[in-house]
Amino acid sequence: MVNEGSKPQAPVAPPHKLVVLKFAESRASELESLHSVVSNRLNNDFRCQRNKRRRTTGHDDRVGRNKFRKKRRVGEEDVTKSDSSKKDEKKVSRRLRRRIELSDNPESGFCTSGDGTKRLRTHVWHAKRFKMIKLWGFHIPLGLHGRGRGSRALLKKLKCGALVHDMSYCTAVQLEGPEDMLLSVLSSVLVPSPSTNSEDRLHNMLSGDIFGSAMLHHAGKPFSPTIAPVTYMWRPLTRIAVNREVHNVSLCDEQQNIDNDAPFRQLWVWIHSAAFKEGSDALRSACESQMDVTGHSLKCTSREGQLGNLELIGSSAFQLLRKILQPARCISESSWHLKKCSADEDEDEEESKKTSILKNEDQISASAIISLTVNDPRTLSRNDIEIVPEGKPPGLLHKSKEQTMSERDAESLSFCPSLEDHSVAERIDLWDASRGICPPVEESVICMEKHHRRKEFIRLGGTHLGIQNASTEGNSFRLCPILLLKNENLEGSVIRWSIILPLSWVKVLWITLVSNGAHAIGLREKHQIACEAGLPYFPLDFPDCNAYSHFMAMEAVASDQKAELCPPSTRPPKVPIPPPWDCVRFTFDKESSKAGNSQSRGEEDGGHGVPFKGFVARTSSMLIDFLDKLGAKRLLLFPKRLDQKNCMYKFMKDKEILKQDAVNSEANSCVKQCFLRVLLLAHKEGVFEQGAVVCAPHITDVLTFRSKINNRELQIPQYSLQSYFLQKQSGEWDLQVPKDPAVQESYRWPIGFITTGFVRGSKKPVAGALCEATLLSRLREEQWKALPVRQRKKEIYVLVRNLRSTAYRLALATIVLERQEEDVKFM
Repeated sequence: MVNEGSKPQAPVAPPHKLVVLKFAESRASELESLHSVVSNRLNNDFRCQRNKRRRTTGHDDRVGRNKFRKKRRVGEEDVTKSDSSKKDEKKVSRRLRRRIELSDNPESGFCTSGDGTKRLRTHVWHAKRFKMIKLWGFHIPLGLHGRGRGSRALLKKLKCGALVHDMSYCTAVQLEGPEDMLLSVLSSVLVPSPSTNSEDRLHNMLSGDIFGSAMLHHAGKPFSPTIAPVTYMWRPLTRIAVNREVHNVSLCDEQQNIDNDAPFRQLWVWIHSAAFKEGSDALRSACESQMDVTGHSLKCTSREGQLGNLELIGSSAFQLLRKILQPARCISESSWHLKKCSADEDEDEEESKKTSILKNEDQISASAIISLTVNDPRTLSRNDIEIVPEGKPPGLLHKSKEQTMSERDAESLSFCPSLEDHSVAERIDLWDASRGICPPVEESVICMEKHHRRKEFIRLGGTHLGIQNASTEGNSFRLCPILLLKNENLEGSVIRWSIILPLSWVKVLWITLVSNGAHAIGLREKHQIACEAGLPYFPLDFPDCNAYSHFMAMEAVASDQKAELCPPSTRPPKVPIPPPWDCVRFTFDKESSKAGNSQSRGEEDGGHGVPFKGFVARTSSMLIDFLDKLGAKRLLLFPKRLDQKNCMYKFMKDKEILKQDAVNSEANSCVKQCFLRVLLLAHKEGVFEQGAVVCAPHITDVLTFRSKINNRELQIPQYSLQSYFLQKQSGEWDLQVPKDPAVQESYRWPIGFITTGFVRGSKKPVAGALCEATLLSRLREEQWKALPVRQRKKEIYVLVRNLRSTAYRLALATIVLERQEEDVKFM
């Protein structure tokens, strides 16, 4: 008991240090009793319960050390290794193997995946941002992720910016031999042939100033199924002369057989990868046939894996090219030195014109070819170094700018090939890509040089010479030969430029274009741009090609797989993919029955869906030949020709000339069907989808749709929608002619199909379709006879119905060959 006078004692403070061993010894009895209680409850099993375990082994680095030892064993070379050790060598992670493979930039060739599918040089960039598909032997970007509903933003960028697409999947076939033999080969496989051009245009083609476009067929069969649309270009004669003089060797195995009147030439034929094998075989067969006739030698070799192709589209495409392309000044000096010509000043002026031609786009003609050798676009431009430090006098700024510019010029000249270094100068020409072109300098070297230049600008070091010498070492180059191709800009078309360059330089130029504002696109966006420009898109707008059949077969499988994911109650009705083109033939039988013939074949059996059996007239001369073979007295089709005036308006305004029959219907069954590409514009309303059927309207339908008072729509019954085309067990589709009188009243016979639908967001949406030529002429004749003279139009009224819709929409069809002489441009 505490005394009242005593003070309370203060509590003892805890020690600053706690010795665990001494604490355990003093409390040993308590700890032993506690351990016995816990052990009895757990039955001496102190392991953690499995459902309460957590990942607490992250601190253990034994797994990483084992991987490191395995990688060291893989890197070591031992000849006396057993089979078990060789199996351990293959256990390198896939991520490491892909990183090494995709970061490599060899001179030629594509890297491939496990199944042999090739990857573009921009594959890593696209795979992070785009949906990739395996198509035509390549991993190709299809488009941005989503449902593809970004067409409005795409058209806005097309109008105000620049779009870029990697077309390195297209390959060039190089032909070498005498000029007259090469012309004979091209005339046998191309439509239109080069000889059909005017003298001025043919001269520009042979001189290498412009390129040509044509349809590739098998040798001697212009009306056979088309292989693919191609682009061809000739190598200039001056470059071949330089190549011979420098190397002092023959570029052909049998040069002694070449006559003096036929110079040795080279040309490239660019073929889409979807038809490359068939196209290269056709060219090789044509060369062999020509060699059997003449006895001279021709070479047909592939340039696959050596050349790349970037397509730049949009209103700002040329401004972007001017921004990133810096032609090398020293190339003109080395070129005239190698040519050893007497007119040195003329050659120097020619090179200076090529350099200054990028200043004005209007000076560049359509289908022009511009050959340039440009500096590495990753190097800094003069504007990039005009950074003013704070507190620096203006006089010093002006002096530093001039000094930096002079150093930049001296640096660029130091990396140019010397005038006597023939081994380097030969790599400047893109036409000699088969001999190899040095890849660009590595990105790490470029970044290090930029870093040292910035240090020099602020006077922090003088190691520029060491970096310069280090960057020039190795098998790399700082000059890139390119070819600029300006695609012909028709009325209402978009501006397009093609950049042909070595394959090892594609990644460098791609990153530069994207970094400077170009918007990358895939196949889906490219198809939408082609529809907006009114150009055919390969292979969807070429049903007479084998590539179209293969592509649509893949689309049919993909459509069926997508439909199977939906429940049966919400599954959309199945539609024919591809469209049954042969059903157009039975519209002729219906016309024959009007003339008093027997029952039509279409009403008895229906139309059997078979592959495309007709041909598509891509030039006015092909259409004229078809009209001559038809044997008709007069057909209301007016193909445009340069040497003749179009007489369409003469027939349109004449009241007496339409009283006679314009078509000989008896000749329809013995002549092959001829299809024409038309552009469809909706009359008042309607959105036309790909695969929609184009039908022949009655004259009462045209008058009803044109009337503003009667708004009655022409529709087929809902129950007859799925019976319009029926699929057999073999997979083919049949056209079913209805027997019910109520359905026959709204039934309209097909004359073609839409190959490219509307682009949503377009101010003037246009669809592309293929329709039969004779049926179009009959519709025009019928409409001109029924309408007054002032209300007649050069367009033809047709009806369009989407395959999953019951409503018909009135549209105006414009025949492309009546506006232009050739329809061979494509995207």
